[in-house]
Amino acid sequence: MATVSIVAKRLFVLTLALVIGTVFLVGFGRDDVDEAAGGGRTVIRNASMVLTMDPKLGTLENADVLIEGDTITAVGPGLQADNARVVDGRGKIVMPGFVDLHTHLWQSLIRGCATDQELNGWLGGCVLPLYGSPVNGADAYAGARLSTLDSLSTGVTTVTDWSHTFNADFARGNLQALVDSKQRFVFSYTGGKDPAIDPEIRRVKKDIIDPNPLARLMIGTHPTTGNYENTLASEQLAKELGVPLNVHLHESKADPATGQMDALRRAGALRPGLLTNHTIQMTDAELDELASHDVRVAHNPLSNMRLASGVARVPDMKARNMKIGLGLDGGTNDTSDMFNNMRVAVGLQRAQSTDPARYPTPADVLRMATLGGAEVLGLEKEIGSLTPGKKADLQVIETQALNFAPKVDWAAQVVFNAQPANVQWVFVNGVPLKKDGKVVGDTARAIADAQAAADRVKKYLGR
Repeated sequence: MATVSIVAKRLFVLTLALVIGTVFLVGFGRDDVDEAAGGGRTVIRNASMVLTMDPKLGTLENADVLIEGDTITAVGPGLQADNARVVDGRGKIVMPGFVDLHTHLWQSLIRGCATDQELNGWLGGCVLPLYGSPVNGADAYAGARLSTLDSLSTGVTTVTDWSHTFNADFARGNLQALVDSKQRFVFSYTGGKDPAIDPEIRRVKKDIIDPNPLARLMIGTHPTTGNYENTLASEQLAKELGVPLNVHLHESKADPATGQMDALRRAGALRPGLLTNHTIQMTDAELDELASHDVRVAHNPLSNMRLASGVARVPDMKARNMKIGLGLDGGTNDTSDMFNNMRVAVGLQRAQSTDPARYPTPADVLRMATLGGAEVLGLEKEIGSLTPGKKADLQVIETQALNFAPKVDWAAQVVFNAQPANVQWVFVNGVPLKKDGKVVGDTARAIADAQAAADRVKKYLGR
């Protein structure tokens, strides 16, 4: 009898363990599907304000936002949402995620580098020595991983990463960090003199970019008359692959003398979809030329200030109906704070003109950071506003905070008062990548890995 009792007890314990294990695995599996594929339903309930950025929907108060899978399916008060995850929106603003039109994610590894230099001095001290160095994919992954977690935590849901292709392995590590981030991204793969690069770009598009609904490709180059052959080859590859070209244009006062516009003309690269970054030292005739070809612009005000590059002629671009958005520009920004970027975009123009009505206004920069950025990338039918049918890329901002309260003009306060710490939730493609103020991911490991990579890169730079 004692033996039977022992066996019975063991069977009971084993059965209980199996039941618990099954429940755990089912629960884990369900969460994994929800998080990885955007499955299930989420409703943000009773949001105090919903800044839809959709001119037909406008701004709503005390409204809900319903997400089903990867899509926004409804916006409005009292939405029915059975069996949905509920996010409490009381005291909060729901708005689209930010679109960062220009950055270099690996450059978190050189934050604070050469802060007393203009563009060319900074490049000479912090970037150019890495060509031909042992910098590798692990270094790129560490820097880009830190940057993606950082930018997601600040409400950036789409990032355009202009990758310096120091070598193919570096580009692979950079790209892998983007894929692992679950962020929506455009990877601007920079061609080079290495004959292995173009076949690698073709492989990347076929095997990594095209199968991933969150990914797009651009071809990056640095147009000058001295670099014309590379500019032409990059444009030809971009046309072959059916993707835009992505270039730095007239960033510093020294750039116009290098023949950047002439190189783009000769290569036939002045065409719709071309993305130019900075675009500061421009003549009226050059702006007319860009506008006539539907060339788009990434405005990087924080970076332009840091490098003493000048003030982009954003009002004149707007007057020409050019598509303009905002970029953070990696290591020459030293922050992923789009709120600060918006403030500076407003303040630079006001300080220069002494005109408080000068473009862009706070409402204008909100649009530039969301729907305007989506338009620049040709993604306005997918993202940029909380329009039912678009992808669920959005953020939830806490207003009941010392830096934000009280309520006066919340839309303006998003620009002038908000900070990354106010961002409580971030969804990309319906997947929550920041929850209750905490970014999803092993941040301690990301910081440690980035420090180790930064220590290596510092040696390569001779610092």
